[in-house]
Amino acid sequence: MNEITQLLHIDPLLLQALREDIPEEDVSTNAVMPHACPGTVDLIAKEDGIVAGLAVYARVFTLLDPGAKVEFFCRDGDTVKPGQKLAVVTGDIRALLSGERVALNYLQRMSGIATYTHQLSALLEGTGITLLDTRKTSPNNRIFEKYAVRVGGGSNHRTGLSDGVLLKDNHIGAAGGVAKAVKMAQQYASFVRKIEVEVETLEQVKEAVEAGADIIMLDNMSDEDMRKAVTLIAGRAKTECSGNVTRENIARLRDIGIDYVSSGALTHSAPILDLSMKHLRPLTEEEA
Repeated sequence: MNEITQLLHIDPLLLQALREDIPEEDVSTNAVMPHACPGTVDLIAKEDGIVAGLAVYARVFTLLDPGAKVEFFCRDGDTVKPGQKLAVVTGDIRALLSGERVALNYLQRMSGIATYTHQLSALLEGTGITLLDTRKTSPNNRIFEKYAVRVGGGSNHRTGLSDGVLLKDNHIGAAGGVAKAVKMAQQYASFVRKIEVEVETLEQVKEAVEAGADIIMLDNMSDEDMRKAVTLIAGRAKTECSGNVTRENIARLRDIGIDYVSSGALTHSAPILDLSMKHLRPLTEEEA
């Protein structure tokens, strides 16, 4: 995440999260630390996983204390182990205490998504299938969660509704059918945009191919029907499988012949990676 992205998109979200946690003051911190005091604290991993969001974690503290420093001993995408020290944060103890929960919330959530994505990606290794996320993200956290998917080895589907045409069942219902929906999209959208259509039956697959869809999403179809769909499409469009794809069932899709698999579980069901901030202490005059 470069400085421009951070300034334009990330900082306002981090500040909003900090305001949610500190609506007026941090009463607990102000009670025990009424004045500025330099200190240090360690970031420790408590379980195996893939770490993601280190720059976001650090930025929380520099927003509260511009003089805060974070020394990392790992990078986004690294595998971490229980007990491993990932970073040391140095700054005003008040900022370390007040920013702890917000910083960990982002880092644990992003690392959990990266870890879960990595696990699913491994189950597709060697197939040529691209693992995609969806728009099933936490409100106002999409930029963080989709970044974590990339760190974990997945790829991003649309970031938002402005990115591309995806005609789902309700769009098709509004248009009056698959062929009508595709034709209307072709007339409305720029020629540089691909048109993807979600289908649920083999009849809809035929309609989508004949209408000239660029990508056909096979939604909640049986393995047998997906194989038939791939044969019907015969390379005339890219194919994507979707519908309740999780770590427990993704391996069954390895030999279907599809190009993409999308999984909402990457962002809506990934557990957090357990991380902790420990060993906070004031710095001596010599250390400061």
